Amino acid sequence: MEFGLADLEQLVAQALLPLFRIASVLMTMPMIGTQLVPVRIRLGLALAMTAVLFPVLPVVPEYDGLSGQVWVLIAEQIVIGTVIGFTLHILMETFAVGGQLIANQMGLGFASMTDPANGTSVVVLGQFYLMMVMLLFLAMDGHLVIFEILAMSFEVLPIGDALPLSNLYRIALAGGWLFSAGMLMALPAITSLLVVNFAFGIMTKAAPQLNIFAIGFPFTMVLGIFIVWASLTGFGSQYAGFAEAVLELIGNVIREAGRGG
Repeated sequence: MEFGLADLEQLVAQALLPLFRIASVLMTMPMIGTQLVPVRIRLGLALAMTAVLFPVLPVVPEYDGLSGQVWVLIAEQIVIGTVIGFTLHILMETFAVGGQLIANQMGLGFASMTDPANGTSVVVLGQFYLMMVMLLFLAMDGHLVIFEILAMSFEVLPIGDALPLSNLYRIALAGGWLFSAGMLMALPAITSLLVVNFAFGIMTKAAPQLNIFAIGFPFTMVLGIFIVWASLTGFGSQYAGFAEAVLELIGNVIREAGRGG
C-alpha cells in the first residue's frame, strides 16, 4: 500500500474542514471559550477532538485547496460551530438577566463587578448565578452532551451542506426566550419584594412622620438575600428545565437543517 505526499496533503485538507467546525464551538462556548482559557489550550482541544472524531466522520469530499469553494466551506463550518456555541451562551445569560432583575428590585443594582470570563461588568448576584450555572453544567455532564451534539452535526449536516437562513433566524428569535426565561426565574423574588414595597408605601401613607426610607432600603436588601437563599432549593430543577430547552433547541436546529439539506 503506497501512501505518498499527495495523499498526505489530501488527508490533511479533509481533516481541516471538521477542525474549523470543532474549533468554532470551542472558541465560542461558555467556560472553554472564555478569556480564562488560553487560545493554545482551546486549539489543542480542537485538534484532539478532530483526531478522535475524524476516523468515524462521514467521508469528506475532495476539493481543490486553492478554489473559492473551499473558502465557502470553511465559512460554513465556522458559522455552524458558532451557532452551537452561541446558543449555549443563551442558557448562561438567562441566569445573568434574572440575577440583574432581582438585584435591581432589592437595591443591589449598584453592586457590580467585572466578569473575568467575559470582561464585562455584571451585578454580583448575576455573577453568583453564573458561577452556579457553570458548575451545574459541568456536574450534569452538559459538556459531554455538547460534544455529542457536535459529533451528531457531522452526521445530519455533513460538510458541504449549508445551514439554512431560517435556522439562523430561529437562533436569533431565541434571544426573546432568554429574557422571558430570565423573567420567569426572577418572578418569585420580584413579586415578594414588590409586596414588601407596597407594604412600605401603605405605611408611609398611614404614618407620614415615620422615616420609612431609613429602614426600607436595608430591610428590602436583607429580605431579598433571604428570598434568594430560599429559592436555591429549587434552583437545580429550574436549571435542568432551561438546559433541556436550550439543548433541545440546538439539536432541533441541526436536525431540521439536515432534513432541509
